[in-house]
Formats: sequence, C-alpha cells, structure tokens
Amino acid sequence: MQLLAVPSWSFGRDRSMLRKFREILSHDLVNLHYCESDVDQNRTVTAFSGEDDVVVDMVLRLAMACFDSIDLNKHVGVHPRIGALDVCPFVILHPVDQTGAAHLMNALAVAEDAANMLATTFDLPVFLYERSERGRHEADLPSLRRGGFGGLLERDLKPDFGPKFPHPRLGVTVLGVRDFLLAFNVNLETDEFELAKGLERAIRQLRLEGDPRFLGVRALGLSLPSRGLTQISLNLTLPDVTAPDPIIEWITEQAHSQSIQIEGVELVGAIRAADLPLAARIPVRRAQIIPS
Repeated sequence: MQLLAVPSWSFGRDRSMLRKFREILSHDLVNLHYCESDVDQNRTVTAFSGEDDVVVDMVLRLAMACFDSIDLNKHVGVHPRIGALDVCPFVILHPVDQTGAAHLMNALAVAEDAANMLATTFDLPVFLYERSERGRHEADLPSLRRGGFGGLLERDLKPDFGPKFPHPRLGVTVLGVRDFLLAFNVNLETDEFELAKGLERAIRQLRLEGDPRFLGVRALGLSLPSRGLTQISLNLTLPDVTAPDPIIEWITEQAHSQSIQIEGVELVGAIRAADLPLAARIPVRRAQIIPS
C-alpha cells in the first residue's frame, strides 16, 4: 500500500542535519517530495511517499538521526510544537486494486505499528489523531497542541502509546492517518506582526460564518524576524471544496488595503495534480506533485 508521510521535526537551524535528512530520503524506494527547514519557525517539514513499510522505516531512521540533538527545553521558534517529531501524518495514496475501506483499515494498522515502535524505541508518548483517534482524547492537532511543550509538563497525559508523562527532551508525538490537506505560506513584506494575527483572526471568523472560500481553512500568523517579514501559514483541510487561489487573492487584497505587498507564496509539502488548476498562484516544483 502506497502512503504519503508528512512528518514535521522541531529543528530548523542545523544545516548539517538537513543534509543528513536529504541523504536518508535519497533512497531508491522513496519518492522525496519535500525536505526544507525554516530558521524562524525552527522547524523542518518532510514529505515522502512509497510502500507503507518503507515509509515507516524512513520515519524511524529520521527520528534516530535527529532525536539526540533536539531538546525542547532549549528550543526557540515561532511555530507551535509539542514534540521533537511534532506531528507525523500518513495519507493514503489509493491504488486501483483495493477499496477505500480496505485501504483505511490497512493504513490504520500501519500507523498504530509506527506509533508503537516510536513509543517503545524512544520511551515517547504518542497520541493518535484524525482518522486514527480512538475516542480517548481530542482528535485534531490544534487541540492536542494547546499549551505547547511547557503545558505538557503540567498535564496528566493519556497517550495511546508510551508513558503517561512527556519525554523530558522530546515531548510527545502526534501521529495518525488523515485525509490529504494542502499547506502553503503567504509571506508579507512587513514586520508588523499584528497584521498577520489580524488576518489569522479574520480568516477564522469567515470560516465560522460559513464563507465558502474558507471552509476547512486553518490559518496561523507568524513573525519571520530573520527576513523582516510576517507570514500567514495556511492548511486547507478540505482541498476538494476549498481552492487556494481565492484565499491568496483575498489576503493580497487585505494586505494592499494597508499598503503591504506580498513577498511570496510557498507550497509546504506536496500537492495533488488535480489541485493545480486552482493553485496557479503557488509556485510548485515537479517533485512536489502527486499524480491524481
């Protein structure tokens, strides 16, 4: 079974580690779609696909490569995080010879095996989320991240795998099967952080009001001090019904109304070929495209 994994790691300032990640993922059995670090977020996002056993093996290899060098007690970055391997989603890439139901059952089993291996190998609490969640706790990532790493230290944890207390350096990991989502950033040519936070709040309100342009859209305003920019980080959780281009156009209009220009738009992770016609405003590398 073919899976796409999009694990995010809490390091972004160690270029040698980024090179090591790219070396590990330069494997004949792996399709590497994305492996990039951000200094201000202090975060590295990877996206790769292949047979499920290969994908899980790659996640474990990457964890072994970086976990000794990560200490969340000393970690500073603008992106929320609760773990060294902060989140590890698995997305089903459907072949033609099985039903969606059979795929889901297989993927859920693979994700639980991966969670168990991470918990056992690293003495790490692992929370299942999205389709993998068993009804024991919140299923969505924002809720599980609430309070950040510091908040974990004061909570009675109820992970699905591993100890009931956070790892003192590595925190916890959120892992599971989820539907495909589209992630991208819109960077603004201003260091006025409140502008980005205001756009974040406006998008949330429009989503709550049922504006069709923002159905399933999660937005996060971030400061990028090393570049003198601010950023709107966006996750489109319903990409089959919500297109990125109208969102980018709306952000552009809002920014221009305050005499702010758009510095650029960047795709994070992968994109399906079917999404490309309504994502013309996002620069895409060939390796990031997943055939539909």
